[in-house]
This record gives sequence, C-alpha cells and structure tokens, in this order.
Amino acid sequence: MDATLKRQVFDTAPVPPRDRFGAWLDMLAATPALMRIRTEHADDFVARAEFLDLGPIQLVRHRYPSLDGIRTRKLIQRSEADYYLLALTLTGTGIADQDGQRGVCRPGDFTFYDCARPQELSHHGDDNRRESVSSIVAFVPYDALPLPNRRLAPLFAGRMSGTEGIGALLSNYLIQLTGNPEQYHAVDAERLGGVGLDLLSTMLGRHLVSVDAVPTEVRRRALLAQVRAHIRQHLGDAALTPQLIAEAHHISVRSLHRLFETEETTVAAYIRDQRLERCRRDLTDLALRDLPVQAIAARWGFRDKAHFSRAFRAAHEATPQAYRAQHLERARIVNTPASLVNPEPTY
Repeated sequence: MDATLKRQVFDTAPVPPRDRFGAWLDMLAATPALMRIRTEHADDFVARAEFLDLGPIQLVRHRYPSLDGIRTRKLIQRSEADYYLLALTLTGTGIADQDGQRGVCRPGDFTFYDCARPQELSHHGDDNRRESVSSIVAFVPYDALPLPNRRLAPLFAGRMSGTEGIGALLSNYLIQLTGNPEQYHAVDAERLGGVGLDLLSTMLGRHLVSVDAVPTEVRRRALLAQVRAHIRQHLGDAALTPQLIAEAHHISVRSLHRLFETEETTVAAYIRDQRLERCRRDLTDLALRDLPVQAIAARWGFRDKAHFSRAFRAAHEATPQAYRAQHLERARIVNTPASLVNPEPTY
C-alpha cells in the first residue's frame, strides 16, 4: 500500500507554560518567516503548527494566540529570504504591512509577502483576545513562480479574496490538503505542489491584470506615496540614501529621481526637509527642552553638527539654539497663568 502524506506537527501544549513562547520562537527561527513577535500571552502561549512538504512549496497550518510581528532587515539577514509567503486567514483578523501597502484580511482572505523585504503583521481574534486565531501559510521559492519579483511588487501586503473565482479554488485546495493529508499519496506530493503553484500563479496574474487597468498616473502617485512613507519611517537612519530607497521599492535610482521630477523637489531635498521639520518640531517641544540639540539632530539622521546647524539656519533664518530659545520662551509665556505675567497691583 502506498504511503500517505505525512505532516510534521509542532505543538507547545506538552511544553511547560513558561517555556511555550520561547519554543514557538525557536520553531519560527528555522523558517523563512523569522520575526520579532509581541503577544499578551507570552506567559502561556498555546500554539500549534502542522507542516506539509509538497516538493516546490511548503504549507503550514497555524493556530496561535493573538499576536503582532515585525520582520526587520537584520532578521532578514539571519534567515532565508528568497521566498514569497502566501497567507490565508482562517479565523480572526489579519493586518499586513509591507512597502507602504496595507491589507486587512478577514476569514477567507489572502495576503502575499516578499520575505526579502521588511514587513509587519498583526493577527487578533475579533471578539475575544484570549481566543486563538488560525491561518494557512505557503512558502514559495522565488524561482517557483513564472512572474518576476518587480512585477509582483504591487501585490505585496494587499488583500485578495479567497471566496470567489480562482481565489476560492486555491483556498479550498489549501484547506482540504492541510486538513486531510492522509487522503493523499506521498508519491503525489510534487504533483500536488504543482497544482498549488498553478492556482497561485493564476490568482496573482488575475490581480496583476486589475493593477494594470489602473491609469499610469494613479500608479505613479501610489508609488510616490509609498516612497514618501518609507522615507518618513526611516528618517532616523543616517545612512538613508536614494540608492537604498530605490532598492527597497525594486526600482532604479533613475526611476526614483524621475518620480520626484513633478514634485518641485528632489529625493535628497525631501529627506532633508522632512528631517529638518522633525527637528524643528522637537526643538519647540516643552517636554524635550532638556534634550541636547545635537541629540535631536542625531535622532533624525543628522550626523554632523555643523552641517545640521547650516541646514537649519538656511531653512529658518536662525540657529537651532536661538530658534529653540525663542519658541520655548513664547511657549512658557503662553502657558504661564495671566495672574503671574500681569500681577494685580497691590496697595
């Protein structure tokens, strides 16, 4: 008799409660989904993962308490990154963020990530935060899909329906296969993986057709918004350059500069102006009055004190110290009771 498909199960239930969350993190560290996880249930993290290898792809059916996760560049460097991740929400609400795009996924919705790019996610129960949530994840190597990475970028962290059309076929396939692997022969694993890839490729292709139907100018404005959001999120990184920004969005530096041509500014000027505005705001914040000027400058990516002082003076016609003193004095007067500013005469 032919052997049936076997799943590998990782379950924290047999582990002492205080060690369950750590065990779960160790398990994630061995997958392309290495993330920094935050949860309210770290003291008793009851979770389960069922792994199913199908040749070119790996499926994982998860059940875990509500959590939030972030995948940073440092974590990417510590794990295999040349994978896509497709996630089907089964229960709870998932929120996906990548490259300035966000998708809110209810049960029956898909989202799609690039594991080589930073990402954020949250997955919480709708009614009871103590209630477990569940999902099915597929890890897909880059070279398993016929579509180039730059072509797929508009779909990252977006929401795709798994209740209609090709999405419904793929959703039913994943649920049936991970729920009942014993109904299938082990020798058919490669073929079953191929079926899954065909369905996934078709679904992604259908959504890309929809993206292509969007007018060019609308797509340009959307990309510009993503780039601006990326810059604002990384202003504190003194090493932020047009090259790094372009790489993060899988476009050339020339295309990045062309994106800003109609904005009456340049990429470098936009970064500088955003940093100066954050510094100006902090310099006039009473709560930060004891923070040194250079610490504020460094906080927003200015390494060189003299360069920061020149740039700030050019923008605001005053040195950072003078600007701060002037505006904090105004704020002090505004927040001082009138009776102390103009005391009643005494006789």
